[in-house]
Amino acid sequence: MSYMIRKHGQLYLTILFFLDSLAVTLSWLFAYLLRFKLELVAPSGPIPSENMYLYAILPIWVVFLLSGRVFGFIYSASRQPPFDRFLGVLRLTSVSVLMLMAFTFFVREATFSRIMVGYFWVIATIMLFLSHQLVDLLVKEMHLRGVNLKKILIVGAGELGQQVVERLEKHPEIGFSVVGYLSHSPEEVGKTFKDHKVLGVYQELVRVIRENKVDQIFIALPSKAHDHLEEILVSLGEETVDIKLVPDLLRYMDLHSGVEELDGMPLINLSESPLYGWNIILKRVSDIVLSGLAIILTFPVMILVAIALSLESRGPLIYRQERMGLDRNVFWMYKFRSMKVEAENQTGPVWAKENDDRRTRVGTILRSTSLDELPQLFNVFRGQMSLVGPRPERPVFVDEFKKSIPFYMLRLKMKAGLTGWAQVNGWRGNTSLEKRIEFDLYYIKNWSLSFDLKILVMTVWKGLINRHAY
Repeated sequence: MSYMIRKHGQLYLTILFFLDSLAVTLSWLFAYLLRFKLELVAPSGPIPSENMYLYAILPIWVVFLLSGRVFGFIYSASRQPPFDRFLGVLRLTSVSVLMLMAFTFFVREATFSRIMVGYFWVIATIMLFLSHQLVDLLVKEMHLRGVNLKKILIVGAGELGQQVVERLEKHPEIGFSVVGYLSHSPEEVGKTFKDHKVLGVYQELVRVIRENKVDQIFIALPSKAHDHLEEILVSLGEETVDIKLVPDLLRYMDLHSGVEELDGMPLINLSESPLYGWNIILKRVSDIVLSGLAIILTFPVMILVAIALSLESRGPLIYRQERMGLDRNVFWMYKFRSMKVEAENQTGPVWAKENDDRRTRVGTILRSTSLDELPQLFNVFRGQMSLVGPRPERPVFVDEFKKSIPFYMLRLKMKAGLTGWAQVNGWRGNTSLEKRIEFDLYYIKNWSLSFDLKILVMTVWKGLINRHAY
């Protein structure tokens, strides 16, 4: 959540925090009541002390709070469809309950009723969902009454100004109400863009502010109209409105863009990899642990594949190929050989195609089941690749694609992966490069360890066999 949303959504977040805390506490107490007082299921032994369950409320509340913060299941934007919100709350309660069960496994002195924990999981999911719905209604009613509501004027009715309106209206919890636009063109006055009217031209700024009791203005001028900026700022010299300047850089802002500060100097960050600081360490540690475990578990399969390859044809069992990874670094990527020896002698570097006659019989099976990729676990273990990331491409193809596909090189801001978001969504092999880039960039922008885990689970579930793997 951005700093601006946290800053102006404090009322929403505060109410949500207290109601969620109350919901978790009441859910735990109600679960105890159902289990040991109403006895919907007869206890198999003596009823445990109430004090033990009361003392557990604090650590339970802390676990829910940390789960919400770390995994982003809570304190999200209020404008969500009810079903999406319910799924988010269900993920929060599921993760939190699993964490609590794992914790009690190591604390032998305290054994909680599993039936009661089941009650708590169901009740907490319902209570937290209702808590979020109630907060939305409360905040909406407060805004209708003018409480914590700020009126916003957008200076600039073009594409940039309309994008500002779209983003503001995604977060009604911050209490911003757009009154309209100002435009440079008299012909646009009275027209409607994104459900808001153009109230005047730039020269009428002071009049529009006073007539509409504007609290903040967002100056969203295209770069070609910045000659009006000084005139606008001078006209605001006697006004008390808050002023926000939106730079016309959205078209260039891609990976983790935003505003930073260097010793008081504002810096606009257009593109940055999400991997820095602890993120790099956490991703690398998870790669080492999981790839090492995967090597141990799949080693018997690798032995069988090697035997099958050696029985079918002579030649190396492992095929290595140059690939380009993070920050243009070139490395040797390993695969089980699935094609005839020296398959590219006649064709040069080309992509594999359906019914490719260069494949061996064993190789056809390996490629269709992705078993030929298993040696890349050693690339991951050595740090040349990651378990999850954009698939690495050959340098000759990178040089070709970067000239014709916008933002292609942004894929190299993340370490190449054994699997990826594009692959588990079916965009692999000889499919649309544009869609693959779209999914790769989405992954990089939204990277988290939980997202990596989701992709790994999806890979095992549906990503190994694909009709485009040939």
